[in-house]
Amino acid sequence: MPDPKPVAAVVTEYRRWSHADVIVGKLLEGPLYDGKNLLPLKVVSMYVDQFPKTDMSRDLAKKHGFKICASIDEALTLGTGKLAVAGVLNIGEHGDYPTNAAGQILYPRRRFFEEACKTFVRVKQAVPVFNDKHLAAPWADGKWMYDRARELGVPLLAGSSVPVTWRKPDLTLAKNSALTEAVVLGYGPAEAYGFHALEGLQCMAERRAGGETGVAAVSVLTGEAMWKACDAGAFSRELVEETLKHLIAHAAGDYRTITAKAADAAVWLIEYRDGFKGAVAMLNGYVHEGEGDGGAFIFAGRLKGQAKPVSCKFYLQGPDPFAHFTQQLRGVEFMVRTGHAPYPVERTLLTTGVVDAVMASRHTGKRVETPHLKIAYAPVDWPHGVGEIPKTFKR
Repeated sequence: MPDPKPVAAVVTEYRRWSHADVIVGKLLEGPLYDGKNLLPLKVVSMYVDQFPKTDMSRDLAKKHGFKICASIDEALTLGTGKLAVAGVLNIGEHGDYPTNAAGQILYPRRRFFEEACKTFVRVKQAVPVFNDKHLAAPWADGKWMYDRARELGVPLLAGSSVPVTWRKPDLTLAKNSALTEAVVLGYGPAEAYGFHALEGLQCMAERRAGGETGVAAVSVLTGEAMWKACDAGAFSRELVEETLKHLIAHAAGDYRTITAKAADAAVWLIEYRDGFKGAVAMLNGYVHEGEGDGGAFIFAGRLKGQAKPVSCKFYLQGPDPFAHFTQQLRGVEFMVRTGHAPYPVERTLLTTGVVDAVMASRHTGKRVETPHLKIAYAPVDWPHGVGEIPKTFKR
């Protein structure tokens, strides 16, 4: 085991099962929260934006010896006037923050990153930064973060744990595969969980022939309009029903009838610039995935020349230890140690823009054209979870 690299954690709040807990907690107490098999990253400082009554950060600081800092600059420098860490983990998820008219929660992800960049400029040195989930809710903030990272030479990694979790069955599409259309099943709150479904779609879609070229427009359909569009060929009924084969639990009855009446069910149509067709089916009301059955983010795709679709469930292990976050941390550790992101942050730049357009379309009921999402990149072969999945337990 190499000597651990010191890192700063910058979090919105730290309570049980918050993203701070399921990500940073594994660095403090190990992947199984038993003090064993620690990853070679050591939390030496933490900035906490909000302290709920259930806060865990102060007790953990006493237990593990890291410093809770009054500012992000202090967390990065420990008051020394120079960088005291080799990496930064920005966990801007959970907490009490405002919501805009489109329903986007305005977590302070840009503020976290901007404050870190101010320190990088002052000390004339930068270290890798991991940003949990999408870069920011508003596209302008996410694009600013991406551009600023490139300007300052900051290695930047972001996104969901979905692309790196276990897949059941194990499915890896070849680069430049003949993928022509895909659907991902999702559920839950539109922005918070729909982003995970988008990343599941994108980690597969980017491996189609020619690589990624970007997204031209986004539409959100609800009610009967979802299934009228399906019958008209806007997205594939066969692929939707292929995803449903992987469900362990769901409501009784016809999924189309149930979701057409559900207020928060929707289908998101993602029109790619090269003609590729992507869709996210957020089938709230029909999907009922409980603890321990792997969640309901499920991919199905059509490969040219193959009669049957390919499909897999992105398996989310839970409750504790939420082992899919350990898979994500392996990529963070690689970046901190090497100075290079293990997979392109452009994937999450694109999904940041798509989820922003989704929320706008959902709010207005209109198709949203996205000329700003002309984002091209090539996929890489970074491993997702394989082998035995840790057993669940209660802390």
